[in-house]
Amino acid sequence: MFFCFALIILASPAAFTDARCDFLAVFNFGASSSDTGGFKAAFPPQRPPYGMTYFGKPVGRASDGRLVIDFIAQGLGLPFLSPYLQSIGSNFTHGANFASSSATILLPNTSLFVIGTSPFYLTVQVNQMKEFRTRVLEISPQGNYLPPKDMTFNKSLYIFDIGQNDFTGMLATVGLEGVKKYFPQMISQLTEKIKMIYNELGGRTFIVFNLGPVGCFPAFLYYLQPHNTSDLDMYGCAISYNNLVLEYNKMLKDRITQTRNQLSDATLVYVDTHAVKLDLFQHPKDHGLVYGTRACCGYGDGEYNYSKEVSCGDTKVIDGKNVTAAACKDPENYVSWDGVHTTDAANKLIALGVLNGSFSDPIFPFSKFCDLKPVG
Repeated sequence: MFFCFALIILASPAAFTDARCDFLAVFNFGASSSDTGGFKAAFPPQRPPYGMTYFGKPVGRASDGRLVIDFIAQGLGLPFLSPYLQSIGSNFTHGANFASSSATILLPNTSLFVIGTSPFYLTVQVNQMKEFRTRVLEISPQGNYLPPKDMTFNKSLYIFDIGQNDFTGMLATVGLEGVKKYFPQMISQLTEKIKMIYNELGGRTFIVFNLGPVGCFPAFLYYLQPHNTSDLDMYGCAISYNNLVLEYNKMLKDRITQTRNQLSDATLVYVDTHAVKLDLFQHPKDHGLVYGTRACCGYGDGEYNYSKEVSCGDTKVIDGKNVTAAACKDPENYVSWDGVHTTDAANKLIALGVLNGSFSDPIFPFSKFCDLKPVG
């Protein structure tokens, strides 16, 4: 099915200071799909070719350029969100980003240095948000790097984009049926954090992204080889994995509806980014792209251009030869950047779908709340 994303953002070109927007700030919680540099501020720096398309250098984003959260900020007329963990060059006047690559909803049961799971899981991120608010209310801002002391946090937008690492991280150890048993716990933890922000921080507007179609990402298709052809759909995506994601998303949507009814004066929106991403993977050419289930940056030049032996940007000795997982020359034609994450081009299209509001339950067109600026 083809979705039209060329929607909106032909709105007012006015600067943010002159434009209407009901949201004074944006606070984001998530993993690598929305981490604007927090993980790389705490751990080893990122290497090229990350950031090549837009920033011209690695900036801690798991993409060749901007992320969905960047395009959303741009559409709202806000600056890109600075990572909470970044001590130099940050500007928190219009919000902060607590997302961390490899982050999970649930408490990690092992070390970052064992399987790569971030210690900054959702509970830690929300605790960081609580500390951030406390400090803002205590400290008189010096310069222009903090929100005004009298900022009302109930006029901010809170975005949650997390859960995929819980899902994929457990697949290898407990399998499809085992992962399903953790769904209630994951969803409960997520909605409890929303209630915490509502009760303790005054948050009133929440956006929750569902999980994307894991079975279409090149990295997971690579690890599933050799394929049982009956488990691949006509677009080359793994049916069993995508069906399980749909089960999670249905449970999440139902719980979001229940939670919405409990928070009478809050706006709690479920956003079906899964539908947007799935359409990009299945019909890339309908959206000006070319490659769906093939990574731009990788090694092997096989069906998925992905290898577990060498990740995007890395160089290793394989069979006595130095090999590098290099980037393609045309990332603007790809949905997948490195096999796990999406490109700048795909992220723009996903953000347009979010800002449009038609993938939201309830319908949540951002143009009702802000004079949207061009996204590009």
